[in-house]
Amino acid sequence: MAAGRSPPTFLLLGAAGGGKSLLVRRLRQLSAEEPAELGEPPATLPTVGTNLTDLRLPRRVTVRELGGCMGPIWPSYYGECSALLFVVDASNPTQVSSSCIQLLSVLSAAPLASVPVLVLFNKIDLPCYMSLVEMKSLFRMQDIVSCATQPITMLETSARDGTGLAAVLQWLRTVLQDPC
Repeated sequence: MAAGRSPPTFLLLGAAGGGKSLLVRRLRQLSAEEPAELGEPPATLPTVGTNLTDLRLPRRVTVRELGGCMGPIWPSYYGECSALLFVVDASNPTQVSSSCIQLLSVLSAAPLASVPVLVLFNKIDLPCYMSLVEMKSLFRMQDIVSCATQPITMLETSARDGTGLAAVLQWLRTVLQDPC
């Protein structure tokens, strides 16, 4: 990275209550030079506005988390996006259709046409979560992936207990090594 250049920015989007804040905190813990045990999840509040978090992968990247209620202004942040993480609450069936509409809107945005996308079905630690197979079916992910211009990866995660977070960090590292 050239001197004076800012680090790549990854956008973290999704509906309110999907677990974005806890997810980025856990990723920061796991990407630290000396990763700490995750332990009990810290309390989080709904994000109003934007939060910036730096991760070391080993290169520094900035994750810009945008609050779910900021959906109407998400497009103003697309221009600086190097990769996109889209979080879906897999334990909230009433939110599936709105999350799908949000995802389709994000994927159709011209500035994101070649940006790699990671869709995270979060909260799989809860007893009422929908499996990856169920979520793919409800979202019609096969159709979405076949029509999308960008590469899309899907993972199941639990920001609470850490399930799947190592795979998220690996995806982020891969994206950094192979920019589109």
